[in-house]
Amino acid sequence: MLSLGYELLTRRSELVALRTDDVVFRRDGTLKVTIRRSKSDPFGMGRTAFSSPRTACLVRDWLDWRGAEISPLFCPIYQSVPIDRHLSTTTVKRLVKETARKVGVPENDIDAFSGHSLRVGAAQDLLCAGYDTLAIMRAGGWQSINVVARYLEEAEHNVWT
Repeated sequence: MLSLGYELLTRRSELVALRTDDVVFRRDGTLKVTIRRSKSDPFGMGRTAFSSPRTACLVRDWLDWRGAEISPLFCPIYQSVPIDRHLSTTTVKRLVKETARKVGVPENDIDAFSGHSLRVGAAQDLLCAGYDTLAIMRAGGWQSINVVARYLEEAEHNVWT
């Protein structure tokens, strides 16, 4: 779930709202995902986003384990049984923080992580990887250069290396 949220540059509300039928497995091994509605898309025009082959494989493994009869893409698990309902946005926040702990982020830095860290981190990583602002805006569904600029201002991006 975190890998997909990162690659789609989703807000946590967008991530938990995904349904199984929003995801299309493509021949090239990637996913094409429809994000139906967002904070900046109140009329539900939607946007399309894509994943890497690695994340597509993780999603396929999840769906194989979870089963096809459940509508939400990500659902709660109770006593090893998937439940047919959406996760809460606070679950995403909790999982981001738990994962940061598991990978060794110092405890005094954990408070800086949130459900929005997937979106912010991915945007900054794309900038550092050499993608231009327009490509980042397209990937994250931003309408305003001013908004995406706020996400990118803290990126450690050295144009001289």
